[in-house]
Amino acid sequence: MLRILTDTGSDITYLGASDAQVEIVELDVKFDEFPYDYRNDTDFSVFYSNLEKSKNLPSTSQVNPSQYLDIFNDVKEKGDEMLVVTLSGGLSGTYSSALMAQEECAYDGISIVDSKNGIVGQRLIVEQAIKLKNEGKNHKEIKDVLEAFREKVVLSACLDSLTYLKKGGRVPPAMALIGNALKIKPVILIKDGKVDPLDKVRGLAAGKRVLWDNFEKEGYDENYPIYFGHTNSEESGKAFMEETVEKFGIKNYKLFPVGAVIGTHAGPNCIVLLYVKK
Repeated sequence: MLRILTDTGSDITYLGASDAQVEIVELDVKFDEFPYDYRNDTDFSVFYSNLEKSKNLPSTSQVNPSQYLDIFNDVKEKGDEMLVVTLSGGLSGTYSSALMAQEECAYDGISIVDSKNGIVGQRLIVEQAIKLKNEGKNHKEIKDVLEAFREKVVLSACLDSLTYLKKGGRVPPAMALIGNALKIKPVILIKDGKVDPLDKVRGLAAGKRVLWDNFEKEGYDENYPIYFGHTNSEESGKAFMEETVEKFGIKNYKLFPVGAVIGTHAGPNCIVLLYVKK
């Protein structure tokens, strides 16, 4: 039997994983030593409520090798196969943990794919893995397909403020203070598995234009859905989705909430656009 494993960097909850017959390992997110839960989407709102009240960011840590090793040993003992899709190795050590566990397990029935992505991008790659599994492909064949596919997956986002980047030490406090006063919105792109600044603009409307310009410049493959995301602002995410759908005549699309793993650093009121380029 071929089993598919991913992590909570994908924002696939335990409930969603069960429905899709996918297994989940959890990146650790804690507020004052109390762990954050990934049972269902309701937990996302609880997380952002705590995030906005807290002076400090929650602690986050990668999936450790022992978590993977327990699962890999179970796969080995049962004679199953496993395809693993991890959060980008450029954003987390989770991919490295999976490789370490694979080496220790010493079993040829496991393939590991660095998604070079996260949130809805990682989710889309997992969904492609499920599709390929249902077509009868084995773990090695799926790995080959996904490692080519991931290079076409584009995730871009407009953050609401510099506050959470400041809390995480990614921008100086003075820069965040001035930027927030000027209503600066950082626009980012996941490129080669890492966060790449795309632009800094004043106001959400300008941020949307940057996302649309990049989307239009690259073009998208209509054989795949376009995913939108939001960090605890469904109204804003839905509005952006509807504007984008109308502007470009998009037929296949869906909106997803973004959870704690990436939301910790993006902060609330962020909008996300995910597509597969031509």
